[in-house]
Amino acid sequence: MLVILLEAACSLRAQSPAQASPAAVAASGEELKFEVIVSRHGVRSPTGKTDQLNRYSAQPWPDWTVPPGYLTEHGAKLMKLFGVYDRALLAKEGLLTADGCAGAGHVSIVADSDQRTRETGKALAAGMFPGCQLDVRALPEGTHDPLFHSMEAGSVHPDGLLAAAALAGRIGNNPAGLVEAYRPQLQALQDVLLGCKPGVVCPAAKVSLFDIPSSLAPGKGDRLPELRTPLGTAATMAEDLLLEYAEGLDKSQVGWGRVDANKVRELMQLHTANAELTRRTNYVARIGSSNMLDHILTSMEQAITRKPVTGALGKAEDRLLILVGHDTNLSNISGALGLSWLIDGRIDDTPPGGALVFELWKSRSTAEYSVRTFYMAQTLDQMRNATPLSLDNPPQRATVFVPGCGQADSSCKWPAFQQAVRAEATVGPVK
Repeated sequence: MLVILLEAACSLRAQSPAQASPAAVAASGEELKFEVIVSRHGVRSPTGKTDQLNRYSAQPWPDWTVPPGYLTEHGAKLMKLFGVYDRALLAKEGLLTADGCAGAGHVSIVADSDQRTRETGKALAAGMFPGCQLDVRALPEGTHDPLFHSMEAGSVHPDGLLAAAALAGRIGNNPAGLVEAYRPQLQALQDVLLGCKPGVVCPAAKVSLFDIPSSLAPGKGDRLPELRTPLGTAATMAEDLLLEYAEGLDKSQVGWGRVDANKVRELMQLHTANAELTRRTNYVARIGSSNMLDHILTSMEQAITRKPVTGALGKAEDRLLILVGHDTNLSNISGALGLSWLIDGRIDDTPPGGALVFELWKSRSTAEYSVRTFYMAQTLDQMRNATPLSLDNPPQRATVFVPGCGQADSSCKWPAFQQAVRAEATVGPVK
């Protein structure tokens, strides 16, 4: 009897719709009608000042060929490859045509005003519709777009004291305790920075990560709280090392020859841990994502009605909406909705080009709509090697469960998805 039960359980697990491919979902009687892709920009140069980073390392950090924070040529190439893959996948699902320019009229791309987001949008468009006219909408450089930066643009006004309390409650109001919580990862980064080798006395640091003071202060006015810890500084450096690896720099330049893919995965725990606190804490996440979530929901409503809806970001006849923003947008959305994923050995990481996807499916038999959510990203080595993406060699993709409405197959009924998103897109107490 036990064997029979185990065999039955394995059979059910193998057939679970939560793991079903898009083709399997379509074969079950559902048709993909609309998709929203919220993407981070591609590989960029570090945004921090090199002279400040050099205070912590025995050797100088490498120079980049583009200004700080700009999308690199390699980064644009990677996003073009992603666009090629997106087109092939959506053509297989019947949402777009496999070639030609006709489908471009059913796609809207909206990017933040930064160079790296605007150029990422253009690279995606070039990959999806080569030689076709597909404009990328964006505000002028340097403008705070409320879609991507609602607080900076003044469209939301958080309660700074409440935000500080929410963050303090997650760390026992003890920011210094984060040093002990992540001491092994901090020490691993310190060893990379100083070139420490087993059995050899490690050189003294000019400035040690462990000497950085820890504090948590409420934001001034309607600003979010300021959490200052070694973890925050280390998070920036860890991502810079990931960028060096993903950019394809010579191995001798990636962490001064001391960092490979496995070391990147280890050190990126510092970045994801910092993002978990500063971006995914629920109140903070809702403040940052409420405006974007509201527009996403409205755009999906428009896709259902096929009639213009105020607040929708694209056209009534659109089949695809792409929003090109930042890792903060992905962290805020996932923190607000309670989403999580595991990609390329990293939990809840938001690497360059990573994207959160909301698919709107319609039942052929009942005409009811449902939403399926997943996260996709290129692996570290796919980024480093600029590996062409295809249906046979795709980026990694993880089904994402939405706690507020998810069913056993990880889908959400459309009314339940609306309710779950509206509950978080409506910001709580504000000033």
